[in-house]
Amino acid sequence: MAKRLTQEEKMNKAIVDIINQMFIIAGHDVTYDDIVGKENWFREYKMTLKQSEELEQWGKQYLIKNLKMNSERAKKEMNWFTLQYGLTYSDWD
Repeated sequence: MAKRLTQEEKMNKAIVDIINQMFIIAGHDVTYDDIVGKENWFREYKMTLKQSEELEQWGKQYLIKNLKMNSERAKKEMNWFTLQYGLTYSDWD
């Protein structure tokens, strides 16, 4: 029987999964494992505002489904994710 993950382990897994999806959406051939331990890795890669919006929607649905968050909390968590781990925008005016 598989061990149940704690809430903290689920959140850590969610961060890894959302980072990996962020790279997929942004079109980069990179994974979480490639950037672990690198400083300022988020400045090396870029994404568009549209890609960021797509990631926010994907991440929100992921959090609702996998961490049983309500829509408002999932939106707030994705805002925190973007602040902490988000890539720079290539089309920011």
